[in-house]
Parts: sequence; structure tokens; C-alpha cells
Amino acid sequence: MLPRPLAGWTVAAIGQGPQVELALTPDAERGDPGEIRFFPFAEGKIEPSAPQTLARDGSMLKLILPVASQRVGEFARVAGVLTASKGFGAQAAASIDVPLAGSVVAGPAVPGAAAALPAQYAGNDGNVDISLGIALAFALVGGLLLNLMPCVFPVLSLKVLRFAAHGFDRSAMRVHGLAFAAGVIGSFWLLAGLLLALRAAGGELGWGFQLQSPAVIVSLAVLFFVLALNLSGVFEIGQFLPSSVSTWNARNAYVNDVLSGVLAVVVASPCSAPFMGAAIGYALAQSASFTVVVFTALGFGMALPYLLLAFLPGWRKKLPSPGPWMLRLKQLLAFPLYATVIWLAWVLGAQLDNDAVARLALMLLLIALSLWAWQTMRSGGARAWGSVALVGFVAAIVAGAPVVGAAVAGNEPAAKPLAADKGPWQDYAPERVRQLTDAGRAVFVDFTAAWCVTCQVNKRLVLNTEAVQQAFAQNNVALLRADWTRRDAIIGRALAALGRSGVPVYVLYRPGREPLVLPEVLQKRTIIDALEKP
Repeated sequence: MLPRPLAGWTVAAIGQGPQVELALTPDAERGDPGEIRFFPFAEGKIEPSAPQTLARDGSMLKLILPVASQRVGEFARVAGVLTASKGFGAQAAASIDVPLAGSVVAGPAVPGAAAALPAQYAGNDGNVDISLGIALAFALVGGLLLNLMPCVFPVLSLKVLRFAAHGFDRSAMRVHGLAFAAGVIGSFWLLAGLLLALRAAGGELGWGFQLQSPAVIVSLAVLFFVLALNLSGVFEIGQFLPSSVSTWNARNAYVNDVLSGVLAVVVASPCSAPFMGAAIGYALAQSASFTVVVFTALGFGMALPYLLLAFLPGWRKKLPSPGPWMLRLKQLLAFPLYATVIWLAWVLGAQLDNDAVARLALMLLLIALSLWAWQTMRSGGARAWGSVALVGFVAAIVAGAPVVGAAVAGNEPAAKPLAADKGPWQDYAPERVRQLTDAGRAVFVDFTAAWCVTCQVNKRLVLNTEAVQQAFAQNNVALLRADWTRRDAIIGRALAALGRSGVPVYVLYRPGREPLVLPEVLQKRTIIDALEKP
């Protein structure tokens, strides 16, 4: 929880070129607060890692703040957290949000810009301070666990089957493995760069941010559906490519491995594995070089199983000889992708309405008809099937265009609460947390999203169980749910204050105590023990 607003002081901010003078005047005789430091809420306003100068003019305190070297957005207010070594009365820290008078210009560059909030207001798994080493370990394990997600596992399994079927020699297998890893890690670099650029532009973004757009949800649903149809044998991708492209692809198999790595990251984008939240939250609060290092570890973790299979080929001897079983396994792997499509349709319904889900279903049906008709024609059927394929493809675009168009134009309706969010849960608001804790109640906040698989699993297996709900009731805990299914700047800032960049995040706020951030993968015992902790 953010500190309460500063009480008993009048605060004014005056822009003076490359610096801002923050003047603090006590309303009455007050003790010396000691050393003061300011931590901004938003990036691109005040340089958080640069030295700050404190001067005293009678009872007035003047804190000189350097302006950020890379300005982001309009700078009209000074908002953040003030910490005092001796405290502002009973407050060790307090929040301020005051208008900025005067004018400012970008300050000099400062190497190694730090996070926008002090460490004591940033949470992490187990409430242990995260270092670079821990962040790298979390990223490695999180990337490794991504491979077990239903949207990723089928794609990587196909790569393993390709190894088994083609019988590459040892050196070729290693090069194939390295090419795939290069595609995975390179994609994570691009994603890191995109996140850094968007956050520098003032966006409150994190892992999975793209899933807040219904247009992205529709695009991913189409991608997964087409992949599933391919695995089911409805069509072969080679049938859609000119012979020259197919020949070039066969001669450049390593390029195909790189593209497979890119595809693996794309299909992993809807998923969030345990440990990823803390690692990515740490990465995005550091300088660009640290961010790239953490995302490299995430990509390496995801590519690690494939690299091990490539460099340790003895596993192939334990597989049956290539045969019909490989075709059956390929078809079986289509079903997790179909399940992912159903889940994405549910997310779309949570973001928009039932009409959007119906349009998506019609769009997928027409795509299936189009692909089947084209495959029929290319397999020796009448040319009329080609016309059917074309008409089906155009009709699919027409069916989905209203949903995608409204999302791109920003005209989609406001997200509605999910049915699972009813009951004892209230909508999250920072002031509501403050009101409840001021009244002496503990508050449990569930930062969640419909597109977050881990969130939904935790909700059904832990949060909604009778034992946990009874523990909440016995301890008079207020339950708040922060739904980040759609973009919400308030929730984004709250996550940033906790040192997180994505969901799930579970926080227990207790009167007069620091917030307790629970692990991303919940257990009933974890919550009950946290509630009983004195």
C-alpha cells in the first residue's frame, strides 16, 4: 500500500530549468524530519537515481530535485513518495501530488537510473529483497516452466518429433538447437525493447499487456486455431506455399528453426509462469542493460529443454521407430491448442460481450471451411473449391472486422465484471484500501486478469475454496479484486509500487504494517498462515 498523503505540511513545487525546487513548510512547530528523499511515481519526470540536495531556510525545507534526462509526457505535477530518516511525525514516509509552477528542461544524463519507488514499498515473493542474481534465477525457472503451458507445449513437442523423425547427426542437431534458441532469445530481446519503449512513453505496462486488447485476443485465437487445424490434418502449410518458397525453406532449415523459436515466444505470450512476475518486475525497474540481461535469462530458460535434447541425443534411442504413432501424437497435440482457443474466447467475452464471442466463433468456422476447401482443391479436387476457400476467407474477415475495428479505434465497451468476481469481492481502489485499513481491517487484494491462466487456477483451487473464505471471514479481512483484464492506469501504478509488472499479485494489507506480498502460485496454507501471523 502506498504511504498516506503528507499531513501537517504545505508543499509547493517550482520548476527551475533542469531542476525542481520542492518547498515544504510545516503548518505548526514540528520536529526535524532529518534527511529527506523523493521517489517519483512516474518515469521521465524526476531522475530517481541522481543526487538530491536538501537545504533549510528557517522552518522551511527545500529539496532540489534534478529533472529526468529523458522527459516523458507532460510535466505538470510532482507526484511521488517522500521518505524522512526521522519521520514526518508518526509517518516514516508520505505521498505528495502537487502542481508544478515555473518551467523545466531535461536534465543531464545520469547512468544507471533506479526504480521509481523505494525498496520498502516494492513487494516480491516471500518478501525477500530481489537482487540481480535472484531475478536471473527466477527468470530462468520461469522461462523453463513456460514450456509446460498448454499453449506452448504442443509447439515445442513438434520440434522434438522433428528431431526424432529426421535422424539428424550430432553436429546438425546442435546447430538446429542453437538456431531455435537464437529465435527464442532474440524474440525476448525484441519484447524487452518494446516494453522499455512503451514504458518510457508513460505506459503502465508489463508481461501480458498485449492481452488487454481485444484485437490481440482475436488475432491469437485465429493463430492457435490455424495451428490446431494443421496438427489435426485439416490442411498442410506446404500446400499454401509456392514451390520456390518450399524449396528455399527445405534448403534453409536453420532459418525455419529460428522462426520456430519466434513462434514459440508468440504462443507463450498469453501465459505467465511462476517466478516470472518478480523477475520481470525487477527487470523493468532497472536500466535497459539489466532488463535485457533478465529477459535473456527468461529466453534461455525457455529454450533450455530443446538445447539439452539437441546436445544430448541419447534420448532418441529410447523412442519407438518412426511410424503411425507420430501422426497420432501430432493430432493429439492439437487439443491443447483448441482448449486455448476456448479460453481466449472466454477472455474476449469478459472484455467485451457475447456478440464478440459469437463473431469470433463464426470467424473461426469460416477459416476452417476456407482451409479445408483449399486443401481439397490442392489435393486434386475441383477448382471450384478454390472459390469456396476465397469466399470463406473474405467472409471470415467480414465477421471479425467489427470486433477488431472497434478495439483498434478504442470504441469497445467497458469491461464487465466476471461472474466469478461476484460475492464477497469488492472492486479495487487505492482509497478504498486506505479507508479499510484506517478503520482497523486487514485487506486482501487480488490483482488478476481474465487472460492470466495462473490467476484463474489460483482463484478456483485456492481463493474460492471454503477453507480460505472461512479464514478470511474469521479474521474480518476485506476482499478487493483489481481486474487488469483491460488496461487500467491505476492498477498499473499500484503494481509498479509493489515492484511488479504483471499479474497475478496477491497482497495482504494490515493496519500499521508493511504490505505482505504472497507468492504467485498460491496454496491454502500460505494464505491461512499469513492471516494468522501476529
